[in-house]
Amino acid sequence: MICTTDHVSPLGKILLAADEVGLIGLWFYGQKYFAADLPKEYAKGTTSALVQAKEWLDIYFGGNEPDFTPPLHPIGTDFRREVWDILLKIPYGKTITYGDIARELAKKKGTEKMSAQAVGGAVGHNEISIIIPCHRVVGSDGSLTGYAGGIDKKIDLLMLEKADMSGFFVPKRGTAL
Repeated sequence: MICTTDHVSPLGKILLAADEVGLIGLWFYGQKYFAADLPKEYAKGTTSALVQAKEWLDIYFGGNEPDFTPPLHPIGTDFRREVWDILLKIPYGKTITYGDIARELAKKKGTEKMSAQAVGGAVGHNEISIIIPCHRVVGSDGSLTGYAGGIDKKIDLLMLEKADMSGFFVPKRGTAL
């Protein structure tokens, strides 16, 4: 059975979902693809994974790097899961490009090339945002593109992590954090 719960963050309300294995979803309300793969059968409630995810989020939004990862159960194609595994290895406060991920996958598969666009599709359909840090992926030209939660939230998350954003185009605005 899938259980869901809400969490309030400085960037807005978040829906968390978990099954018996671990967290299957973390979405900002109103984001693109919001709960797109959440089964119709679920109940409001709590699980160990949801409790740990909330604790992780509290540490993270407190401006600190959590020293644990809650149990995760990302559901997707083999290709998407390979991309998400790479996302999990991006260090806190650092960024990589879609092309970097494509090159890493090509090397792993022993092929000459991998499509950065295909990688972008997998990154964009990450169901467990923030914890699987898709916000740390940027365009090869330094553009802050492609975050289902919105570019403003991507910027806020990178600023929270004190990422070096000197090479990025960052629109002037107030931060929510």
